[in-house]
Amino acid sequence: MNDYDALRDYLMRQKQTEFVLTYEQIEEIIGAALPRAANRASWWDSLRSPDIQMPQREACLAAGFKAMRMPDGQSVRFTKQKKNDRRR
Repeated sequence: MNDYDALRDYLMRQKQTEFVLTYEQIEEIIGAALPRAANRASWWDSLRSPDIQMPQREACLAAGFKAMRMPDGQSVRFTKQKKNDRRR
């Protein structure tokens, strides 16, 4: 189990198609501090470098969500993807 399995499981239980979580909420879900890289918008970009394994991206995509860092730099918007829009 990696740190982001808990995030994947949390996302899979959500009924909302779009919502925002703060970094603090995400840290509570995963039971660990986010790395400093989480402050960069590209770290949350679901389409960035698909050939490189990024566990946070894989967790979001496995749950059927796209993630995008919010302009406030302290939260992430999760948007449920239609089944035919999902990328793996």
